[in-house]
Amino acid sequence: MAASHTWTFFSTGGLEQVSLRSGADLLHLDQLDPKLWVALSCPVKGLELDEKTLTLIDADGDGRIRVPELIAAVKWAAARVKDPGVLLQGSEALALDAINDDTPAGKILVASARQILANLGKPTAAAIAVSESSDTAKIFASSALNGDGVIPPEATEDSATQILIKEIVATYGGVNDRTGAVGTTAAQIERFFTELQSYVAWVGPSAAKNIAVLGEATNTAIGALRVVRPKIDDYFGRCRLAAYDSRALTALNRAESDYLALTAKDMKISTEEVIGFPLARVVVGQPLPLFEGINPAWATALANFHREVVGPLLGAEKRALTEAEWLDLNHRFAAYETWLGGKPSNAVEKLGLARVKEILAGEGRAALTELVAKDKALEPQYKAISDVDRLTHYCRDLRALLCNFVNFEDFYSPDRYAVFQAGTLFLDSRSTELCLFVNCPSPLAAMSKAYVAYCDCKRAGQPPMKIAACFTQGDSDYLFVGRNGVFYDRQGRDWDATITNIIENPISVGQAFWSPYKKFVRMIEEQVAKRAASAESASTGKLASAAETAANADKAAPKPAEAPKKFDLALITGIGVALGSIGTFLAMMFTRFLDLGPWIPVGIFGVMLVISTPSMIIAWMKLRQRTLGPVLEANGWAINGRVKINIPFGSKLTEMAKLPPGSHRSLVDPYVDQVAVRRRRLIWVALVLFVIVGVRVHHDYFNHGRYFWQKTAAATVTPTPAP
Repeated sequence: MAASHTWTFFSTGGLEQVSLRSGADLLHLDQLDPKLWVALSCPVKGLELDEKTLTLIDADGDGRIRVPELIAAVKWAAARVKDPGVLLQGSEALALDAINDDTPAGKILVASARQILANLGKPTAAAIAVSESSDTAKIFASSALNGDGVIPPEATEDSATQILIKEIVATYGGVNDRTGAVGTTAAQIERFFTELQSYVAWVGPSAAKNIAVLGEATNTAIGALRVVRPKIDDYFGRCRLAAYDSRALTALNRAESDYLALTAKDMKISTEEVIGFPLARVVVGQPLPLFEGINPAWATALANFHREVVGPLLGAEKRALTEAEWLDLNHRFAAYETWLGGKPSNAVEKLGLARVKEILAGEGRAALTELVAKDKALEPQYKAISDVDRLTHYCRDLRALLCNFVNFEDFYSPDRYAVFQAGTLFLDSRSTELCLFVNCPSPLAAMSKAYVAYCDCKRAGQPPMKIAACFTQGDSDYLFVGRNGVFYDRQGRDWDATITNIIENPISVGQAFWSPYKKFVRMIEEQVAKRAASAESASTGKLASAAETAANADKAAPKPAEAPKKFDLALITGIGVALGSIGTFLAMMFTRFLDLGPWIPVGIFGVMLVISTPSMIIAWMKLRQRTLGPVLEANGWAINGRVKINIPFGSKLTEMAKLPPGSHRSLVDPYVDQVAVRRRRLIWVALVLFVIVGVRVHHDYFNHGRYFWQKTAAATVTPTPAP
């Protein structure tokens, strides 16, 4: 049994994470307990990482990357480089001498990489970049056959074969090859020739002249016949029913009320009501007229039927059609219609029978088969070119994915963004870097204990998007739905951002300290607003009543004098007792407050602390529980570790507005409200005088009062006579 690998762990933000620092760590990644991985799966889309790399890792194509797929990608790449540690460098270019050419697969990779560089005009380059290995249009520009299974017209110089390829593309639609050219595939070629043979087999023995009653015009005649067939069958069926019982004639020709209802509308011969009427008036034993006395909605169709069918077979002078003649016409076309019913469903018919026979008689199929075989033979060589592209993508992007999957090193790094961080939102004199792309708000995000603002972002020429921004510093006084800001994505583009939904949670302990007082002020403001609105409504009502009374003074009857109201002495006594109790309580509290003496400021702070402590404790507990996991899981991640956002780390993610170092500030405000400034000064002076007077009164009361009572007590004591 092989010795287990020794892992190194580090702690950042309270999260214990495995360290990936060497190729040995990558080679033994499959031995690391998945319970120690920070994430267990992540989406392919919505990350700041090349989606092509993520798609290459997503082996089952389900749009998610899981632990086994990531391990498989690491093993695949590690087996093709000399030192797996190169995968942790995140380099844009892969050095050719870093590829392990000691294995057959490695030798093919090196040769393919050199071929790519040669095709790009860089035969002496020592490294290949992702942009170079991905430029398939230039890489394969020199060869139309490149092992991708697509045969474009440019794959041959034979003009007849080129025309044949274009006909196949026009028949079934083309397929783009690696160069971007449009061509056909082996499956389409096989289907094309199979349908050609099927079409010829159907046409050959069956299209005899004794079946095609009118020769080449038979198809047109069949079309005209099929249009009127249901209506002519209906007419002769009505005639037979009328011959059976003449009482049915009225009903068979439609009731008069049907015509009355029709004449009440604007007449159109193509209306559905007219089309549904009989083809001609039903009379026992009468032939079907083809021109006079017919339903006007069917006049054009009958004229076409006469021109294409009746005229060529029964004579152009034929003006009416008996039921026997109608049945004979159908019998003449029966064999041809049966033959048409056996027609195979294919797309090659539009080429025409002559061209179909020409293709089958030529050498086109053999030429195409040879091109397919040549392209197939090149598949291993050009597959290696695809492997070079895969390896360059892995060498550039695996480090970023590992450090945002196995651990969250990039998220806690002071100089790197995590792959799930979409950019920076500037709003309310602060910026937050913890912004994620989302589809819609999720209730799961509330479990993060973070303050999350969902924003709609718009930019001209770009589809709109949604982000979830986590505010981790400051307060939420001016964060509300409808507030506008600016979002800068990772490419530096600016988007108009508008808050559409908010998940409320404490942002800081400082906010929690002032929260009770802000709530109290808001409650006072709301009550004052309600009282003002109520008073205004009452005043308006009184004015309206007075105006109505004044306007109708001459009509109003005199009201009987009301008896004077009596005062409720018990109520007055109760109010007096209540006011006395309140006054006593306030006096006692004031006295106790004055007893503090010089410690009055400490007392004030203590009272404030008592009021704010519950809010601060609740906020502190929630801030200790603040984690990123639920926000990411709402966006499709499976987070295994507790990705905490403590207070120091939160202050890094959200930055408050600060003046630059060395800035000069002018305190002169030409528009300052001087009245308000004087009012504030007077309030502060009054408070200071109040404290000074209180302290002085307390001092005098405590010293002189005690001396007075001691002297009085001594004077009233009777001296004891000497024995």
